[in-house]
Amino acid sequence: MGRFASTVLGALCMCASYFPASLPAVAEDSATVPVSEARERLGFGNLLVNDALGDGYDRWRSGSYSTSRVWGRGWDGALPEEFGDILELRIGGEIISPANLVTPAPGDRRWAGSLFVGLHTHFQRGGTEFALGGDLVAIGPMTRLDQLQGALHDLVGIDGPSDAVRAAQIGDQIIPRFVGEIGRDLKVGERGTLRPFMELRAGDETLARAGFDVTIGQFGQGELLVRDWVTGHRYRTIRNHQKSVSFVAGADIAKVFDSVYLPSSDGYQLSDERSRVRAGIHVRGEAYHVFYGVSWLSKEFKGQSDDQLVGAIKLDFNF
Repeated sequence: MGRFASTVLGALCMCASYFPASLPAVAEDSATVPVSEARERLGFGNLLVNDALGDGYDRWRSGSYSTSRVWGRGWDGALPEEFGDILELRIGGEIISPANLVTPAPGDRRWAGSLFVGLHTHFQRGGTEFALGGDLVAIGPMTRLDQLQGALHDLVGIDGPSDAVRAAQIGDQIIPRFVGEIGRDLKVGERGTLRPFMELRAGDETLARAGFDVTIGQFGQGELLVRDWVTGHRYRTIRNHQKSVSFVAGADIAKVFDSVYLPSSDGYQLSDERSRVRAGIHVRGEAYHVFYGVSWLSKEFKGQSDDQLVGAIKLDFNF
């Protein structure tokens, strides 16, 4: 519980530095917004991921937070065909750590903190959906995430990264990152949807990924979903408030060609493949949306002693 509390506080502190206290009025809770020439903000979404919400540890893919704000010229429940009509501002950060924050085992991965901001667009052609965009990723002590984690861990009475771990972390650098995904929703029966997809990423980590998502229920119908980069779970940005309970699952496999977080110059050998398996449940009412999901993540490098299970959570309440 202490680890979870520290991650929640870290996410709130990190986001507070990016967003003003007040924002313009949003038409995000309606499934349909009339199309117009003027661009307006259509939606918002976020997702918190933490290892302590999965297998209860605080290691490797330790914690992350992502948030998205979407603008467009209206929304009729489906993606437009024009590139650039829908624009998504995506901001987030992640902490990656060795299994032991005080005295890591020889060969374990180095501590790394990253923050990013990016612009993405979503569109469709012939029923096939595309998401394309770029991020600017800041990595290293300049993010001050090592100090933040240390302070939050001190606050809740658990060990933070030691001076040696912080000194050995991945160094300061700013890296551009490209992200592209292509997918298509296929109806399965009356309540099911199968979505095969492919993804390419190039930047801090360069990889090619293929997989699928399964949804049983109304989650995602008439909404715009964005994929979390750590777990593969998708979260809502443009959304409706139809009362429903939906089950989601998915799996994917990736070939990773390069990773700033596992430099070959340090002797790290990337795993031949990187796999994820995930499942979760969405519960929605007129004024709330609760999601909890888990993701199994395979080993990312040859020296990693075990795979891991991370949890993801989203809580929306409209008063």
